[in-house]
Amino acid sequence: MTQAARPWLAPLVPLYRFGIALRGLGLHTGFEQVRRLGTPVVSIGNLSTGGAGKTPLAIALARALVARGRHVDVLSRGYGRASKATARVDPNGTAEDFGDEPLVIAREACVPVYVAPQRYQAGMLAEREWAPGSAAIHLLDDGFQHRQLHRDVDILLLAGADLNDRLLPAGNLREPLNAMRRATAVALTMPEAPIVEKTLASRGLWRGPVWRLHRRMQVPEIDGPVVAFCGIARPDQFFTGLEDAGLHVASRIAFADHQRYVQHDIDCVLDASHTTRAVALITTEKDRVRLAPLLASIPSGLPLETAGLRIEIEDEASAIDWLLGQVAISRVRP
Repeated sequence: MTQAARPWLAPLVPLYRFGIALRGLGLHTGFEQVRRLGTPVVSIGNLSTGGAGKTPLAIALARALVARGRHVDVLSRGYGRASKATARVDPNGTAEDFGDEPLVIAREACVPVYVAPQRYQAGMLAEREWAPGSAAIHLLDDGFQHRQLHRDVDILLLAGADLNDRLLPAGNLREPLNAMRRATAVALTMPEAPIVEKTLASRGLWRGPVWRLHRRMQVPEIDGPVVAFCGIARPDQFFTGLEDAGLHVASRIAFADHQRYVQHDIDCVLDASHTTRAVALITTEKDRVRLAPLLASIPSGLPLETAGLRIEIEDEASAIDWLLGQVAISRVRP
């Protein structure tokens, strides 16, 4: 989960900042190579270690671009998978093979997803599989810091909490706020978007294009108490969303982000269900993917439900028009 501030680690922040600056210098001077794929890359990322909705936005963008007749794929590191091989994700595969987020994207967006430690290799595999002349776009999942791969458009998701956070290890920012100058557009989530946008302008941090996003939780109707559990970066958003949807959340259990579930974890959840007399369990799509090997240990009389998160882009048609225009401009530059 997203960690709280750790002020006692503040003396280490200058060292972390120096490391960021050193890497930036290496990229700028060419010491660290930046490779370019044959077709456009649109990156989706953020500044903090916490979840910001990158995966749901990648799914929303993939669907919108496919609707415009584009061939779309997603390039991912496949965080948490056992293999380091470059591979195309099998939607019927496991998180152990491909990672939880790539599996969710492959299943929900219905587009090819490729995983590799270096996203350039994933992109090369994708391009070998494309039909010649296809109007293709790569979506780079969680790519803002993956600067070894050239991108044509950088969409940066920003949360209001990021504006007052600190760099790692004392805070949760992977880069300082001024790194947003590399972005092509900033994406903000409603209802905080207008306030965050105004703050960015007043601080002189951003005056470029802003996308406003709406989060929609798809929560099943359950009559009775439930045990809610998850292993995501910001679990409170999940729990609050369930309660706002009218569920009676009798117990909240938050595991570590990208938790690799073992039987003991399931036993803790089942113990809570007995104590609260829960009629169902509920978790996220990503957690359900990671739970697959253990689903048989959940009693058939205790349903495991899933709540999905969807991102809607405000004025989506205009946003996609702008995005395609930026891609076209980038590709004619030398």
